[in-house]
Amino acid sequence: MASGDEKPVMVVGVDESEQSTYALEWTLDRFFAPYAPNFPFKLFIVHAKPNAVSAVGLAGPGTAEVVPYVDADLKHTAAKVVENSKAICQSKSVHGVMIEVFEGDARNILCEVVDKHHASLLVVGSHGYGAIKRAVLGSVSDYCAHHAHCSVMIVKKPKIKL
Repeated sequence: MASGDEKPVMVVGVDESEQSTYALEWTLDRFFAPYAPNFPFKLFIVHAKPNAVSAVGLAGPGTAEVVPYVDADLKHTAAKVVENSKAICQSKSVHGVMIEVFEGDARNILCEVVDKHHASLLVVGSHGYGAIKRAVLGSVSDYCAHHAHCSVMIVKKPKIKL
């Protein structure tokens, strides 16, 4: 819990998906922009960069040659995620944001960051995977809802109905 005049901490998990971008924008629009410059939370935006070896998956002939290329691509993606997050914050006049990138599984990283910063709230987007894909890939939002030591807000991008 925040002591004295310290603001409570909010952590927003981001990746390269449009659901993640939507969740960040939605959060800034509701919890930050209306209160500028006296934001009610200290904001940490966190991106978990997958480990290249785990991203490649099964080891086999040629794996060692592929890993450096996969790692370079993952680093490039992480840099784009950071730049996108900065641009969104700047466009909404939200300053003083801390953006962090860690290597590892997003589920574990987000829960660890919540503990490290004693966060009051974790915000994640929802990819909206079906049951089979979610069972295979694992749901970051579902994992965090059950394991993070704070409240978890899952922001869903509305489906466009034609």
